[in-house]
Amino acid sequence: MSSTPGAAQPARQSVHAPESERGGTPNRWVILVGGILVQLAIGAVYAWSVFSRAFQAPESAMHLGKVQAAIPFEVAIGMIFVGTFIGGRIQDRRGPRVVALVGVVLYSLGILLSSFARDADQLWILILGYGVLSGFGLGLAYIVPIAMLQKWFPDKAGLITGLAVGGFGFGAVITAPVAQGLLRANPAEPAAAFLPLGLAYLVLGVLGALTFRNPPSGYTVASAPATKAAATGDDPAGRDFTQAEALRTPQWYLLTAILALSVTAGISLISVASATAIEVAGFTAAGAAALVGVLGLFNGAGRILWAAASDRMGKMPAFVGILAIQGLCLILIPHAGAAWMFVVLAALIYTCYGGGFGTMPSTAGQFFGVKNAGGIYGLMLIAWSIGGVAGPLITTALIGDDKNYTLAFTVIGAISLVGAAIPFITRKPARPTA
Repeated sequence: MSSTPGAAQPARQSVHAPESERGGTPNRWVILVGGILVQLAIGAVYAWSVFSRAFQAPESAMHLGKVQAAIPFEVAIGMIFVGTFIGGRIQDRRGPRVVALVGVVLYSLGILLSSFARDADQLWILILGYGVLSGFGLGLAYIVPIAMLQKWFPDKAGLITGLAVGGFGFGAVITAPVAQGLLRANPAEPAAAFLPLGLAYLVLGVLGALTFRNPPSGYTVASAPATKAAATGDDPAGRDFTQAEALRTPQWYLLTAILALSVTAGISLISVASATAIEVAGFTAAGAAALVGVLGLFNGAGRILWAAASDRMGKMPAFVGILAIQGLCLILIPHAGAAWMFVVLAALIYTCYGGGFGTMPSTAGQFFGVKNAGGIYGLMLIAWSIGGVAGPLITTALIGDDKNYTLAFTVIGAISLVGAAIPFITRKPARPTA
C-alpha cells in the first residue's frame, strides 16, 4: 500500500465530489498552491488604503472626501459575507471549481469596472465595481479553498488552511507597492491603476481555481491514522453536521463569538494604526506608513503560525492565547512611548488578528466535520462583518477629538480579555448519528 502523502487509501470517511470532478487523484500540493494563488489575488482588496489616499489627493481628478473614499471598501467588506454564505452552500453541493471560478471572475471584473471612474460624479462606479461586484466575488472565492483543503489534508488541516488564508493576508502586502508605482505614474487618474491590476488578478485567480476539485470518494492519507482522524474531526461514531444541525448547537454561536471578538480586537488597532503610531509613539507620517506596511506581514504570518500551533496545542487553548494576547497588548499600547515597544505590541496584535482567521476554519471542521464546511464556516464569517464594523466604530468614538487612545484601547482590550474565557466553555459537540 502506498504511503505517499495525498495518495488515496481505504476510506474512513467518504468525501463526495460531483461526477465532473471525479477521476484520478491529483497531487494535493498542487491544489494547495492553487488555493494560495486565489487568496493572493483576492487578498489585494486590503490594499484599498493606498487608493483611498490617492483619490483624496489634490492632484486627483476625483478629489474625494474622506468619507466618500471609504465607501467602496466598506461596501466590499459588507458584501464578503453575502458571498461566503452563498458560495459555501453552492460549493458543498456542486464542488469547489465552479464557485471559485465565478468568484475570481466577478472579483476581477469589479476591479476592471472600477478603472473607468474618472471624477467625483462617478463614485458610483467604484461603489458598484470595487464594492458590490468585487466584494461579492471575493466572498465566493474566499470560502472555497478553506473548505476544500481540509478535505485534502485531514492530517494537517490547521496548518494548511492557515497557509491558504495566509495568502489572503499577504495579498495586500504584495499589491501595495505595485499600486503605489502605478499611482505615481498617473496621479491625476488613480482609478486607471485598476486596469492592469484587475487583469493580473484575473489571470492569477483563474489559474489557481482551475486546480480545484474535491477528493474522490473514500479519500484519505496514510499519515492520518485513526487517532489523528479523531483529533481532526473524522469521528467514526457519527456523521458530519449539516448547516441546519450546526446552527442548532451552542458551539456554532460560541465559535462565531470568538471570531467576532478576535476581529473586533485586532481591527480596532488596524483601523487607526498609522495615527496611533504618530500620536502615541512619535513616528513621522512616512515612518508610520512604512510601519503599517511591515505590520501587514505579521497579519499574514499569524494566519500560518497560529493555525499550525493550534494543531499541536489544541484549538481552544490557541484561541485563549489569541484573545488574551490581543487584550493585554491593546491595554499596554497607549503607554508605549518608545518606538520599539510600540512595534512589538502592534506586531503581536496583528499576528493574533491573522491567527483568528487562520485557526477558525480547521476548528469549525473539527467541530462539525468537513463535508458541509463551506456552508457552515461561510455563515460563521458573519463574525468578520460584525467585528469589522464594530471595532473601528467603537475605537474612533472612544478616541474622539481629544485623542483618548488610553480609553479606547483599554475598553477594547478588556473586552478581548473577557472574551478569552469563552474557549474554556466551548467543547466539541457530539456528532449526529441518524
